[in-house]
Amino acid sequence: MNLRTLRYFIAIVDAGSLTAAAAAIPIAQPALTRQLRDLEQEMGTQLLQRLPRGVRPTPAGVTFYESAQRMLAEATRLGQQLAHHRQRDKATIVLGTSPTLAQLLLPGLFETCVQSLEEVELRCREAFTPTLLDLLTRGMIDMAIVTNPEPGRALSLQPLLGEPFALVSHTQMRVGPIVSVAQLTRIPLLMTSLHRGILDRQLVRVGRSLPVHAEIDSIDTIRELVARGRWATIMPVSVFKGTPQHPRHPQIVMSEISGVQLNRMLVLATRAEPRPRPALALVQEFVIAEFSRLERQGVFSFAEGDGASGEQAEPAGAIRRA
Repeated sequence: MNLRTLRYFIAIVDAGSLTAAAAAIPIAQPALTRQLRDLEQEMGTQLLQRLPRGVRPTPAGVTFYESAQRMLAEATRLGQQLAHHRQRDKATIVLGTSPTLAQLLLPGLFETCVQSLEEVELRCREAFTPTLLDLLTRGMIDMAIVTNPEPGRALSLQPLLGEPFALVSHTQMRVGPIVSVAQLTRIPLLMTSLHRGILDRQLVRVGRSLPVHAEIDSIDTIRELVARGRWATIMPVSVFKGTPQHPRHPQIVMSEISGVQLNRMLVLATRAEPRPRPALALVQEFVIAEFSRLERQGVFSFAEGDGASGEQAEPAGAIRRA
């Protein structure tokens, strides 16, 4: 006897007929009849009286019916309690990343974690690197994908990959496929403060600087202004390429910058702990694996990906050069 047998018996009594109960469960009537016969043999007594039309419980059947209802109710309550404990025992990992990286990283990462890490609940906070580092050091998030973090913090920093910057402009500006730093000084530029800071630190080493017309800490706003054809920007290659959900403007093109290496380093940051939580280590592995997959697709480089695993090399369409 098991819970399924109890449910079958209750269904027969409630329906008053083996035929009606079999249709409601649903189960083939001969199979349901065998279940009832086996149950009566196990109990050692007749539980149902067969009538010309339907069945009705015997006195022993009434007692069994009432007990079966109580047992099923208790089993349901116990299942709910265990489900609550399972949910409470889940490890919660909070990942921080920038909005543009979130669009690239999270769809694949969440899908993988849901399929492979049932014991982990993954949450995400979107912000820029300075805010993410502050949240991480204050314990508000567990890990973060940050850009060019300064050393010296009480953090564990694991480099993920380096990504080049590109000049992004409208086709009517007629910028070539390769542009020099000297040419950049004659192009009206819009930049985010984070990207400008990274580039300024790299350019000062070679005695260069960029005249920026305006700082705007919104990639979407910069994209909209560049699409109008009066301004250009310098941004990481992956930001130019966009995603299927946020495709780039068809008249926006990118140019490689020659004469100096301008790139950003994407780093996985966690708090420096002697023994990281097992759930944190698992999610770290999945983050690293997802970045490797995106890198193979060519998301973070000028070149197309190698098409590994039969996946589309460029999720937002082929790269268009100036």
